Amino acid sequence: MSYDFELSCTLPAPPEAVYEAWLNSAAHSAMTGGKAKASKKVGAAFSAWGGYIVGKNIELVPGKRIVQSWRASEFGADDPDSTITVTLTPVKAGARLTLLHEGVPDGQTSYENGGWRENYFEPMKAYFRRGTAAAKPTGARSEKEG
Repeated sequence: MSYDFELSCTLPAPPEAVYEAWLNSAAHSAMTGGKAKASKKVGAAFSAWGGYIVGKNIELVPGKRIVQSWRASEFGADDPDSTITVTLTPVKAGARLTLLHEGVPDGQTSYENGGWRENYFEPMKAYFRRGTAAAKPTGARSEKEG
């Protein structure tokens, strides 16, 4: 058995900046505080939080939508991968990120009940408030980041 849920937040950055950061290894790591390997290629593997999360890019619509298979290390061996769909919509304050997490194994409610907010939404808000990625071209890095 599995369940689905939807969460959202507003980030102080344009949708394109959020999209670029999500799919860039260095930016994703800086944005969440956990080591990540990311790619902008459909079918490419990714990992986040030092390998705690692994998956593949299923669909990528630049600046608008990211669909990834998603599997945490605590999923059971018989549990299929879940799927996340990140939709980015421009709003006056920046970007509205809506996350649909489908096929989460029963008993894995920590993602819905704070995990996404604590490990993604809140660190991302702080990251973009600092202007770390929003004002820089893709791949640019500052020695003052951190």
